[in-house]
Amino acid sequence: MSQTNATLLFELGMEELPPGALDQLSIALCDEVLAGLDKAGIKHGRGHALGSPRRLAVKVETVNLRQPDRDFERRGPAIAAAFDDNGAPTKAAEGFAGSCGVSVDGLERLETEQGAWLVHRGTEAGQPTADLLPAMLTTALANLPIPKRMRWGERKTDFVRPVHWIVLLLDDTPVPVTLFDVASGRESRGHRFHHPNSVGITHANDYEAQMRNAYVLVNRQDRRAHILEGVRAEGERLGGHAVMDDALIDEVNALVEWPVVLSGSFDEDFLRVPPEALISSMQGHQRYFPVRDVHGSLLPQFITVANIDSQNPAQVISGNERVIRPRLADAAFFWDQDRTQTLADRLPALNQVVFQKALGSLKDKGDRVSALASAYAERFACDPDQAAHAAQLARADLVTEMVGEFPDLQGVMARYYASEDGEPNAIAQALDEIYQPRFAGDAIAASALGQLLAVVERADTLVGIFAIGKAPSGAKDPFALRRAAVGLLRTLIEGEHSINLAELYASAANGQPPHVKADEQVEALVAFSLERLRAIYLEAGFAAELFEAVKSVLRFSDIAPLDFDRRIRACRDFASLPAAGSLAAANKRIRNILRKADQPTPPTVASEQLENPAERALYQAIEARRAPVQKRIEQGAYSEALAQLAELREPVDAFFNDVMVMADDPAIRANRLAILSQLQQLFLAIADVSALPEST
Repeated sequence: MSQTNATLLFELGMEELPPGALDQLSIALCDEVLAGLDKAGIKHGRGHALGSPRRLAVKVETVNLRQPDRDFERRGPAIAAAFDDNGAPTKAAEGFAGSCGVSVDGLERLETEQGAWLVHRGTEAGQPTADLLPAMLTTALANLPIPKRMRWGERKTDFVRPVHWIVLLLDDTPVPVTLFDVASGRESRGHRFHHPNSVGITHANDYEAQMRNAYVLVNRQDRRAHILEGVRAEGERLGGHAVMDDALIDEVNALVEWPVVLSGSFDEDFLRVPPEALISSMQGHQRYFPVRDVHGSLLPQFITVANIDSQNPAQVISGNERVIRPRLADAAFFWDQDRTQTLADRLPALNQVVFQKALGSLKDKGDRVSALASAYAERFACDPDQAAHAAQLARADLVTEMVGEFPDLQGVMARYYASEDGEPNAIAQALDEIYQPRFAGDAIAASALGQLLAVVERADTLVGIFAIGKAPSGAKDPFALRRAAVGLLRTLIEGEHSINLAELYASAANGQPPHVKADEQVEALVAFSLERLRAIYLEAGFAAELFEAVKSVLRFSDIAPLDFDRRIRACRDFASLPAAGSLAAANKRIRNILRKADQPTPPTVASEQLENPAERALYQAIEARRAPVQKRIEQGAYSEALAQLAELREPVDAFFNDVMVMADDPAIRANRLAILSQLQQLFLAIADVSALPEST
């Protein structure tokens, strides 16, 4: 052990962790240990979150071996109360001195604005780090985010899994601690099969190397990279490329300590089944990596990652092939069985599936969405009858065997079954696209019909769930309504559909059961959507002032996401212009002047009363731009409109420099207020630019 610092190693060995818990708990444990060191004032270097299915471990570099000494000052009684009239110490002074372990003469005086006090000053020696670690680790483990803890044996303590061994070292010196009735030492354990014996860790810095020799890769990132490279290389060896999903890589990484990449094959006849179904079966049931050829078609092969380096890999491969065969056979059976009925034939079965008790069945929901799709079809350049039919079919795949087994294939299988039924390609595609975007960053539906269904489906869900009083509250959003609103908004904006939200939600409310009074939720839904819209723009890097500049000029009944998008982007463009700062300041000044004016502002300007050259110049500049600006606004070309208004900077600056707005003559004053009002209205027709920063 070095003289002033050492490497800290803490390993908690246990039964196999749930795969989804390893990364989170490893990182959390490292963070908690570092936080404990910081709280104790112990300086340290970098922390490393290590772990494998059977262990959580933390290694921290250059940890000081003791706390620094700490100077302290303890205040006692006031001087007036510490000594009597003769200067002799009182019982208060003697009691304080005794509690500090010194005589009264050993105390000092502290002069403050509030008076003088007796104080005891000293230095508290720092404790050895080794003495602090037991309590520190107990706290760290108690703070881990473990949703379900378990008890084992007769112990009263609980944890995510039963603990079997503990390693705690500072360099090469073991630190004694007992956790979960297990005493620490330097003995770890290697791979369950390749190295079942204990591993004596000689030094904290040798931990990773020693565990590697015991067939355990404890560095999570290194193990993941090893798996990734092995699967990639094996895919290339097979003449294609592996389908590598990040979530699956993470799951496999949490299941193996010594990853060994192998590949197997399956009967080519299974390739007649839609590839998504085969992939779901391989990934979901067996955690295999499918393989595609250079054209993207699925190959009759798979890649698996074993947790053992077998002397007979062919036997391991054969076992994996034997296990996947019935899984793929099930998928083939579902495919064949489901096609004995068309999607249209399945619609009555949706009557037996409850969407929400107060909102009826999935068939009821389909009827509502169908009517809404028909009503809005022409706004999306779609055929109303085709839209209504597609909306009816949209949930029919939920009662198929395939989707019952693989819920993540909803929509995907509807596309395949619709094609098999002879439905038009546009309908088949839209049945899949209705769920897009499926997650943050996912693309919106590509087709107009898909975009229509995505919007009306989400509108019906939002209105219905709000109407039954289950709107999101705080962090709780069990119906994923925030995601639904974002998907709806993104589809309208990116698909360039000019749809008014209040009208859309009101139309959706009309189809809801009368007893839920959905029409009363329209305003709340628009407000909810605006908050989601705000989040979209803030995440995209738009300043909050830009959002407020647009929002403040629109009534809730005027909110159309595409129009809002054009306005806020125009404001961002305007804010980058040299004239923006000056005009933003001018608009603030105009707002204040008009608000404080003690007389009505005339609706028009009396040009014959313009006596100052600067006010005439501003009025003429406004009039020259009024018609072109209004035309651009009607076209939704807000950037061009604001660019034209930016040309008013010089006459506006000259006006405020040369003109006294609040003239003594009431008529002249009113006329000048009218000029400012007309200028303000031109800007407010787009956004409140006074909300923008004055300095850009």
